[in-house]
Amino acid sequence: MAQSFDLDAYFARISYTGPRAPTFDTVAGILRAHIASIPFESFDCLLGRPIRLDPENLQPKIVANRRGGYCFEHASLMRAALEAIGFSPVRHCSRVLLFERRHESVRQHMFLTVNINGVAYVIDPGFGPFACSYPIPIDGTPVSAAAPFHRLAREGNDWVLYVTKDGQQVAGWVSTMEEEYPVDFEMMNYYISTHPSSFFTHNILASAVTGEGRVNIMNQGVHIIRNGVAEPDHLPDRKALRSLVAQHFGFDLPELETMRVDAVPGWT
Repeated sequence: MAQSFDLDAYFARISYTGPRAPTFDTVAGILRAHIASIPFESFDCLLGRPIRLDPENLQPKIVANRRGGYCFEHASLMRAALEAIGFSPVRHCSRVLLFERRHESVRQHMFLTVNINGVAYVIDPGFGPFACSYPIPIDGTPVSAAAPFHRLAREGNDWVLYVTKDGQQVAGWVSTMEEEYPVDFEMMNYYISTHPSSFFTHNILASAVTGEGRVNIMNQGVHIIRNGVAEPDHLPDRKALRSLVAQHFGFDLPELETMRVDAVPGWT
């Protein structure tokens, strides 16, 4: 994978000019730049386009064409970059608990861990508006003051990531932290991007960092966060969706105006 990955192009995409040695500062800088530059979006699921997780397909879409992606794409792209530098990132999956109870949630989220000087950290660039821009230590303590709203807790045989939502700490995802392999994610990716029961085949979900904060889209609802204050808005139609994405997400996608939204709540 590392041999086919264009690290310079990826760094240009995320505006990263820091060190390239396999150290904590390097992975922290790359994670911060990645989240700030590459939006979370799952439009291809509603456009009926296949989602590929190999660098040969991720680089044209996200690096060259400056699109975003969902968690499998974010984590796969960052894994390729970290591997090219000299890290040995490990893939993991989890059940997201923000919208469903544990027994109703499929293993639909992908994140990484890296070991640096004997300490393991969670690297989770694809968790949308809840993504932590700082490596999360796997010892149950909160991350540093740079991003104080995430912590991992050991609960029985599982690890639970707690995030801050609406001012309170809630369970974001739960994972056994076992290593997963490409074949596992190929199966999960196909289900999540195509199955009619998948959250992503009947919901619009997108989030992008801006200079003033963040823009979050959930179906027709929009929250534009400026300096910590959320301003709610409403998308009347697909043309407005395209305009908002072009303004805040860094790319224009004309296909949004003809995207199938009959299964999306509130859209016609």
